[in-house]
Amino acid sequence: MAVLTTQDPAADAGRLTTADGKPLKAALARAQARSRRRAFFLVMPLLVFILATFVFPIGQMLFRSVHNDAFSSNMPNLVAWFDATESGAEPDEAAYAALAADLKLLRENRTAGEVGTRVNYELSGTRSLFTSTARKADKLEPPFKEAILDADDEWDDPQLWQVMRDASSAYTMNFYLAAVDLVRDQTGSITSVEADRQIYVQLFERTFILSALITILTFLLGFPIAHLLAVLPLRYSNLLMIFVLLPFWTSLLVRTTSWIVLLQQQGVVNSALVASGIIGDDGRLALIYNQTGTIIAMTHILLPFMVLPLYSVMRPIPPSYVRAARSLGASSWKAFRSIYFPLTVPGMAAGGLLVFILAVGYYITPALVGGASGQLISNLIAYHMTDSLNWSLAAALAAILLGAVLLLYWLYDRLIGIDNLKLG
Repeated sequence: MAVLTTQDPAADAGRLTTADGKPLKAALARAQARSRRRAFFLVMPLLVFILATFVFPIGQMLFRSVHNDAFSSNMPNLVAWFDATESGAEPDEAAYAALAADLKLLRENRTAGEVGTRVNYELSGTRSLFTSTARKADKLEPPFKEAILDADDEWDDPQLWQVMRDASSAYTMNFYLAAVDLVRDQTGSITSVEADRQIYVQLFERTFILSALITILTFLLGFPIAHLLAVLPLRYSNLLMIFVLLPFWTSLLVRTTSWIVLLQQQGVVNSALVASGIIGDDGRLALIYNQTGTIIAMTHILLPFMVLPLYSVMRPIPPSYVRAARSLGASSWKAFRSIYFPLTVPGMAAGGLLVFILAVGYYITPALVGGASGQLISNLIAYHMTDSLNWSLAAALAAILLGAVLLLYWLYDRLIGIDNLKLG
């Protein structure tokens, strides 16, 4: 019997049907669409959670770092004068008339403190200027320039007018300038702040240097620990792994305050050194409330984050590799340096990346044991969020820190490859 076929295979495929008579191609498309919808609904709660707790807060932080409308929304007349004049123009009678009208609005709306705080972010001492002059706003009469200067001659400061011109726009990059110790002068040019007020760049440098040092210390301490766990029989390594994980079962606050008890001048460490005769009672070491305390406490707290990635890489390395190198004449050091150590590079890179990123953002430990010299940039971000209420500057500092972490992550991906990331 002959089998009838066509010369067009695509036409034959198009006539294939399912058991219920529907075209097979359409049925497969519908099945794939249902699978995609089912997968999307399964991951949707996680997606919503990430958007609500991660993406949106970061986006809001980045927006806040360049947006502050406290001045522009409360000083409409002066904002209009700034828009109508060029940068650097000297304030005339029209400018002071606009200022007088806005000061009356501030008095009526009780927003003089809000506007003064916004200007005070860039020129200290101006909040009281706005509040005190706003209280006298009803007495201001033409000529307004003379009346305002009689109320307070600080209104004649050219730098104050330049700061107000910058603040007249709700969007500004001045907070990023302040975050790197830069400021605009009375002509609008970018200059460095006075040497005795340069703190942010120093704090960034201290944060990255201490974080790098802590990463190196955790590697030097964690490498032999991870190697021991990797070469021991499984029943012993699992028992010792409990001691590595034990700090995770203790509150971070408890661990940090325990270091205060150990390291203070009348603490356990100094008392033991005095009792052993290594130091005299009048020569007790300052191990707390300084950079030394920050380094010791943070190294202890972050050590497990280095051990676990190293262990995850070392455990699968066959011991036969090193034995083969030894049998071919290599010394123990040569076999370790040429065979074993290169195989641990992914774990080293992952542990270093993890410890460094955690260290640059640590807040509680430096706040408790760091003192003045052991504070990190995260502590200053918290200060601006809770005490000075300069949220825009805090957001700018946090954005710079985030950018540095993303740059480090990009370098890791370029040098090691994110596919080789092993965290445990």
